Amino acid sequence: MSSTTSSPLGRPELVGEGLVLRDWAERDLATMPGLFDHPDIAYWTALVSPFDAAAARTRLDRARQLRAERTAVLLAITVDGGTALGEVTLRRAPEGPEIGYAIGPAHRGQGLASRAVRVMARYAFEELGAEQVILKLEAENAPSTAVATRVGFRRLDVELIEGEEKGRSFALETWGLNRSCAGLGET
Repeated sequence: MSSTTSSPLGRPELVGEGLVLRDWAERDLATMPGLFDHPDIAYWTALVSPFDAAAARTRLDRARQLRAERTAVLLAITVDGGTALGEVTLRRAPEGPEIGYAIGPAHRGQGLASRAVRVMARYAFEELGAEQVILKLEAENAPSTAVATRVGFRRLDVELIEGEEKGRSFALETWGLNRSCAGLGET
């Protein structure tokens, strides 16, 4: 999904780094609140809070809509195609494909975010022809900036994206990973 590619993701499943990234399914509705109804998720992401059964249904429907529109994909992060442990997203952005992620609180500290971001970046480079993928992060979000650094992203010299959401102000930094600098070997 480079800026000239119109199709964000052709396959419903990506495998690598000991992970299976797959489409959200009906079976995930009961799991999603346990992943996303947490103060950290509420604070650092645009996901609704509280994240309950109705929010899970809305998220699943939205994931299907975005895929059908071919503008973004929202994939469950799993180790075997089964139980979802978090989410990784890929959407079109002016600067190149934008990756996002959220890991359920019970599943943090396992390198899931870094591995999922590497799988998604590899897909964007190899299958979609992207030259760069980006992350948009708040500088104060230390876990996310650690993921970005661990994967090899660098902060880009572009203006902060400032706004307000859920009653708080935010300033997002844009981080980029270029195809030529990716070095995304299997781990």
